[in-house]
Amino acid sequence: MLRIPIAERQNWRQRATEFGFHFHTMYGEPYWDESAYYQFTLAQIENDLEDPTAELHQMCLAVVERVVNSEALLQKFQIPEAFWSVIADSWQRRDPSLYSRLDLVYDGKGPAKLLENNADTPTSLYESGFWQWLWLEDNVNTGKLPRQSDQFNSLQEKLVNRLAFIARQKNMEQLHFSCCKDTVEDRGTVQYLQDCAAEAGIANRFVFIEDIGLGIDADDMQVFTDLDDRRIDACFKLYPWEFMQREAFADAILQCPTQWLEPLWKTVLSNKALMPLLWDMFPNHPNLLPAYFASDVNAGNVNLAKTQRWVHKPIYSREGANIKITEGDNTVLETDGPYGEEGMIVQAFHALPRYADNHTLIGSWLVDDVPAGISVREDRSPITQDLSRYIPHIIV
Repeated sequence: MLRIPIAERQNWRQRATEFGFHFHTMYGEPYWDESAYYQFTLAQIENDLEDPTAELHQMCLAVVERVVNSEALLQKFQIPEAFWSVIADSWQRRDPSLYSRLDLVYDGKGPAKLLENNADTPTSLYESGFWQWLWLEDNVNTGKLPRQSDQFNSLQEKLVNRLAFIARQKNMEQLHFSCCKDTVEDRGTVQYLQDCAAEAGIANRFVFIEDIGLGIDADDMQVFTDLDDRRIDACFKLYPWEFMQREAFADAILQCPTQWLEPLWKTVLSNKALMPLLWDMFPNHPNLLPAYFASDVNAGNVNLAKTQRWVHKPIYSREGANIKITEGDNTVLETDGPYGEEGMIVQAFHALPRYADNHTLIGSWLVDDVPAGISVREDRSPITQDLSRYIPHIIV
């Protein structure tokens, strides 16, 4: 695993505009960075990232099976009680999911370690599935990269095929897509998925989350609607389940027949309480880090080694918010944010590898339970956040 400098393509910003990549720079800071790339061997990809990703995913599904059948665990996961039965029903039906991303610590040598599972609303999809592949093709064609260069990246093909399958299975005549207003990155991610849906032959429409309404259909059934008063029978939402289950329209989710992507059972997977359950069910697994509920630590049921660093994470935090790294009684690093009241987990600290003063994180993607590619993010901080730079990769 090497970080190798490379000259930027002269016209890449113009091409980004042409291809709708409008968030390559955010708040004046570069998000997409092609001044370097990460190089992997095929053995590293297949043995250290792809195979463990598939195994970890199946372990995570085993946790879902356990949690949906336990009221005590549903409480620990801070899932509203009104949703317990519908989440269990969604899991028992095996409502189809589309994609997810595991965040891994990997230095090219030892086993990759799972930090968390982004199973509900992972972004950086467009740049992973399309834009970094275009970067690879351009640099191979201009001779800047060896002709045999490859990339662990079958995301777009798998997304198109998966969307087509879900549409057939669920008899979807139309699929709505949604995200919040004023989020350029989220809108870009959703637009990319709309393009994939169109390639799969699926009619699709877009509506902002804030603009979704409620109506009554001809059968006096409550339904979600878009701004044109069309029924939303199926919807991909880049909006977290933990938000939806706590807002004014939460009761309507229980009543309306809308089919959601991601499905309700993903509430369990997108929750950092997943990590203590994984460690409990698969102790000492080479791809896991010790993790515990902070409530168990505070109650004296778990004793944390004082000489070791630990990472404190809110059950529902996002984009590196409200993370604290401690060693003994000392706080080594801390980020602010709006999360934490819902409870915390504590996970053993495992340093991200450093390349040229950058801390590097691997995102490992799955579509339809199958590993589909990786993304590489780096930051000068040990905590990866929303503006951490995206760096392309190759396999040689």
